[in-house]
Amino acid sequence: MARVTQRAKHARKGQRAARKLDAVSRGRGSVGKKPPRRSGSPTGTRAKSKSRARQHTFIASHHRADAFEQGLRRYAHYRDLGIAGATGGLVRAHVIKMIPPCDPAEVSKRHFHDVEFQMVYVLKGWIKGEYEGAGVVTMREGSCWLQPPKIEHSVLDYSDDCELLEIIMPADFATVELE
Repeated sequence: MARVTQRAKHARKGQRAARKLDAVSRGRGSVGKKPPRRSGSPTGTRAKSKSRARQHTFIASHHRADAFEQGLRRYAHYRDLGIAGATGGLVRAHVIKMIPPCDPAEVSKRHFHDVEFQMVYVLKGWIKGEYEGAGVVTMREGSCWLQPPKIEHSVLDYSDDCELLEIIMPADFATVELE
């Protein structure tokens, strides 16, 4: 047992020596000397992320029945929550009120969204869709799902009272119709 411990200590000592030599060969100065600190970060090692660099402003959006407008689809009205403006275009959030009655011939067009992130939460009612790799899924009040970037999907049906909360990154994105 002592022999294994001695070998492990010797190996660790060799690894430390190799790292020190490598640091010297990369121009980091003499062994044991720390690299110079970078400005703009308390530790000098972390770069600012894009999301932290953007200025966000406080926004509050209160429910008004007349705040829903026609949007991307004729069978849905959208209530913008003001998040796109408050985040400088980083995120969009809106409530979608599906317009009854559902016409499967109109809503079932296969498409995808060119987004980095898309999450949908069912506020009221239910919605049925078909998603690439997942098949047909019915989401009910309280259900939440994540649509990976560019996942092909189609709406198949929805209840007369269906309302959804959708959060998307970036705020402006393309929708590509496949049919």
